[in-house]
Amino acid sequence: MDLIAHLRSPEPLGWLASLILLSTIARQIWRQAHAPTVEGVSKWLFIGQMTASALYLAYSLLVDNPVFVASNAALLVAGITGQVIYLRRRKSQTGGVSEAAP
Repeated sequence: MDLIAHLRSPEPLGWLASLILLSTIARQIWRQAHAPTVEGVSKWLFIGQMTASALYLAYSLLVDNPVFVASNAALLVAGITGQVIYLRRRKSQTGGVSEAAP
């Protein structure tokens, strides 16, 4: 591929957008992992994110888009990580006793 064709490719823009999004998600998960409580964090956020990421990952594989495959796979891992942190922190705060649903 020549330089002009490479510069016209939309893929670098997609990779940059993915990098920015993943950086912000990673920062949020880091903050959550170091927060003293889970107050203000919803388990449904991670459930929704994991579901959407899994569906987007399947779609990305079907349309054969490597930017979206990599991005959505990473977002799925981030969602799983966030959910695990949330559940462990919540369990330690409640002493292993599950809380009643509202």
